[in-house]
Amino acid sequence: MVSVVEPRPERRIMGELKLGTEDREALLQIARQTLERCALHGKYQASGIEPDREALKAQCGAFVTLHRQGQLRGCIGTFHGEGHLCRTIESMAFAAGWQDPRFPRLRPEEIAHLDIEISVLSPLRRITDVAEIEVGKHGICISKGFHRGVLLPQVATEQGWDRETFLAHTCLKAGLPPDAWKKDATIEIFSADVFGEKDAP
Repeated sequence: MVSVVEPRPERRIMGELKLGTEDREALLQIARQTLERCALHGKYQASGIEPDREALKAQCGAFVTLHRQGQLRGCIGTFHGEGHLCRTIESMAFAAGWQDPRFPRLRPEEIAHLDIEISVLSPLRRITDVAEIEVGKHGICISKGFHRGVLLPQVATEQGWDRETFLAHTCLKAGLPPDAWKKDATIEIFSADVFGEKDAP
């Protein structure tokens, strides 16, 4: 349910952080090398290499999404990051391949057939008026009690949803009724810089 979005040469994520083309390429390479390394060792193993690009040292959230033949194969992310952005990408790449409960664990022979997509996230911002949600620009996080659901911005674009449909599906993702967003739920929005291997020339 995550589409590939055409990358822009440069986009502000949070504060002064900017990702250029080389930053995106480096992050995609990190994600793929992580999948290959973890498949080889049979467990999570960080590279231990310190980033040589300033943007890769940023502390922000990110999702890693895996597709195989156009079908979702895994998608895991965090809003809080795990130290440097490059470490977060490594951790989320492993999680997308081996810890997404919706899919079986990734097999080594699958890796060559995967398309990797990365979403680098802005901080969550709580809203009280859903009119602030811009479909295609904002992702949504809805929480109520012990329930929490998140959908990335590109999901609504891919599915052709309007704002209320997007809200309803985020509620369903949280295990809530589709109209739960109208009844004392906490609604937060975020934006994402989304890029993937399919974007490469």
